[in-house]
Amino acid sequence: MKRRTQTGILALCLVLVAAWSALTACSSGGDDTTTLHVLASPELADMRPVLDDLEHDTGVRLDLDYRAANDADDLLVDGGHGYDLAWLSSDRSLRLKLKKKGGSGAAVPLSTPVMRSPVVIGVTRDLAQRLREQVPGGRLSWADIADAAATGTVRFGMVDPRHSGSGLVALVGVATAAAGTGSALRPEDVSCDRLRGFRSGQTLTADTSRELIDAFVKDGQRANALITYESELLALNKSGRLSQPLDIVYPADGTVLSDYPLLLLDDGRRAAYDRVVDWLTRESHQREIMHRTLRRPVSPSVRRTPELSAPLANALYFPDDLAVVERLVADYGDPRRPAGDRVVFLLDFSGSMRGERAAALRAAFAGLSGADSSRTGKFARFYEGERLTVVRFGGGVLGERTVTVRGPDDLRNLQAFIARDEYDGDTALWSALDHGYRTAAAALREAPRQSVSIVLMTDGENNAGLTYDQFVRRYRALEPAARRVRTYPVRLGEADAGPLRRVAAATGGRVVDADGSSLPEAFKEIRGCG
Repeated sequence: MKRRTQTGILALCLVLVAAWSALTACSSGGDDTTTLHVLASPELADMRPVLDDLEHDTGVRLDLDYRAANDADDLLVDGGHGYDLAWLSSDRSLRLKLKKKGGSGAAVPLSTPVMRSPVVIGVTRDLAQRLREQVPGGRLSWADIADAAATGTVRFGMVDPRHSGSGLVALVGVATAAAGTGSALRPEDVSCDRLRGFRSGQTLTADTSRELIDAFVKDGQRANALITYESELLALNKSGRLSQPLDIVYPADGTVLSDYPLLLLDDGRRAAYDRVVDWLTRESHQREIMHRTLRRPVSPSVRRTPELSAPLANALYFPDDLAVVERLVADYGDPRRPAGDRVVFLLDFSGSMRGERAAALRAAFAGLSGADSSRTGKFARFYEGERLTVVRFGGGVLGERTVTVRGPDDLRNLQAFIARDEYDGDTALWSALDHGYRTAAAALREAPRQSVSIVLMTDGENNAGLTYDQFVRRYRALEPAARRVRTYPVRLGEADAGPLRRVAAATGGRVVDADGSSLPEAFKEIRGCG
């Protein structure tokens, strides 16, 4: 009897211990808590309170390891990372990299969007008002921002697109708007860098959006605009860190949305992943995420707060070709390096250029100086810090003028130089190009890191000075840096296409054919090439 009593007491104790263990596991995430190791974008640090609630409700703890976008992509593509999940601002570039590594049949992780935020522009209030007054209807576009950046009016901060998702998304958005095709960027859309004027306005950068915002607040004189996620700008405006909130500009020509997908990397964790996704996408939790992070819900049934109700223009597509993205990022380069490229224009002022052709040439330069208000004109214009050399030639050099663009006076100076009615009877085409390469070589010796290109415009054939073969011999004797300078011939009228195509091919450039009426378009077409 005594033994049965002891056995009963022992059994009761075991039941009580089990009950207590279950209770503590449910309330404090004890032994039954599932921990998932997550590679995450740095912006997701603001999700911590939400994830604490997630753990309490589901027993799944998300252990977030924050990495910059490019570092995260590389880790995931290389494999052997040890993460269960990845939570990125966007998985678009990751998918392209996985496709490149594994071909069209590459395995792509299961992915579920959790919330959304567009990359937009925060602008100081007085500047936003001035910019809107210059645009019919007051709706600003990426082209308007690029135009204002080229003149030094807009000085913006943006994270480094080589490292950060928001910087890459912003770059894709601007480049897609510049292409103007209404579809995803193609290789031909990035064959020339249309964003140099836009880039010239970047005065502030960082590797993460948080670091960028801290720098903007600390030194408000360096920049008057920020390009980053809508959620980051709304949070900054609410923080009280600014003397005056920024106006948020939603570009009329479109934005790229990031949808913060949660990716399953380890199929063995599918059950826990499903629990997390189910919880995060539930209507009540979508509402909580919206209020805490100022990101837009993916659930259409959740009513947005007034600050998130601004309509978005057409969505801009992310490229489906990794080579396009890589070219775009490489052309943009290091945002910490000051912009300021060099272009040498060699302009044929032989007698046949008189009249309509000379007028078209002047119109082309006026357009590049800011008179062209079209979308393509705003992206192609001369920009502050750019160094321009214009050489007028006939049988020899008739005149030369070099300016570094600091304002309208410099551009008016160039236009006045081109407007001179001084012509020559001969055309020393190859001597002029040789002079251009000597100018380029001297510029590169002075500043080796700058980009230099040559534009050669002619409507005739060589009949004086060096022959083509003599030019080629002199070109091949140049130092390697000078030989890498590309020539872009613009062919007018009766100019012999054969030699122009040969010199373009030899230097890595290309020929643009134009008649008098399309000369301004021809000059815009080759802006940013080289």
